[in-house]
Amino acid sequence: MTTDAGLHTVMLMRELALSAGYAGILRAAAELRLADALGEAPATVTELALEVDADPEALARLLRALAVHGVFAEDGQGRYTHTEMSRLLRADAPRSMLYMVLWATEPWTWALWGRLAEAVRRGGEVFGEVYGKDFFTHLHEDAPDSAQVFDRAMTQSSVMSARMVAEMLDLDGAGVVADIAGGQGYLLATLLERHPTVRGVLFDLPKVLLNPDPRLAEGGTLAGRARLVPGDCRESVTPGADVYVLKNILEWEDESTLRALRNVRAAARPGAKVVVIENLVDGSPEMKFATAMDLLLLLNVGGRRHTKDGLVGLIGQAGLEVTGLRRVGPYLHMIESTVPGA
Repeated sequence: MTTDAGLHTVMLMRELALSAGYAGILRAAAELRLADALGEAPATVTELALEVDADPEALARLLRALAVHGVFAEDGQGRYTHTEMSRLLRADAPRSMLYMVLWATEPWTWALWGRLAEAVRRGGEVFGEVYGKDFFTHLHEDAPDSAQVFDRAMTQSSVMSARMVAEMLDLDGAGVVADIAGGQGYLLATLLERHPTVRGVLFDLPKVLLNPDPRLAEGGTLAGRARLVPGDCRESVTPGADVYVLKNILEWEDESTLRALRNVRAAARPGAKVVVIENLVDGSPEMKFATAMDLLLLLNVGGRRHTKDGLVGLIGQAGLEVTGLRRVGPYLHMIESTVPGA
């Protein structure tokens, strides 16, 4: 006889097996900009369908599926209203996750997840075989829209964490801080605003630097204190900074991670500070999210989300002296180290 507990387990397994569908539901809501279309007043499906140019009957089915997960709510009169979760899909929300949702469900992700067993067998990425190029080359050469989504997703992530990092990072006595692979530079701009005597360097791939944070761009409020330096930290790093910051970039395979860290060590003067800020698997309050992201990194770049001991070990192997590890908010850890020889 099947127990209630047994039926519950079967239900959980069925839901897990169809979880790709849940990601698709969220992506559809994001692509249609449903959250932006729905204002503060309840709206009918017909009204929303006109706003987003969708078939009303199909949109009703999508909204029903979203509401099951707490994304939008039906008011009992056939109208839909916002929920705390649906507001996160608004482009203007203070903690918007619109581009993170789009990034996690980009078309290339669907082609990779079906080959996870293959990636696990070989212990490396499968992206190159699927697309004929490495991940970042494909993004910038063949999928510029996806590259733009990536940049915006990283900026949204930085918006949520930059202030916490800026409050914790000690830049007393520093003349120059370099944000390595810093994307559009939101974190660097936040640091420069907090420390008005410090100058900054935003170091990233040339195509990334074409669209910097407006504060760092020519004519921006911080442009006079910031330099945009193109380069790939796995090849070399801009020299001369007093503090090097590497935030959420050391997610390649260990060889590339070590190469980037050693390049920083080679570029930095003795006594310079190197600060690594990452989401650690064993320090995450969201293990379902963290472990899934860890496997997505395996698929696309052969990378990983690190454990505390694993990342500290790599920093040490690169010739840096770890001086401390602190939590930054609920999701990030800051590992501070120095270049020996001072």
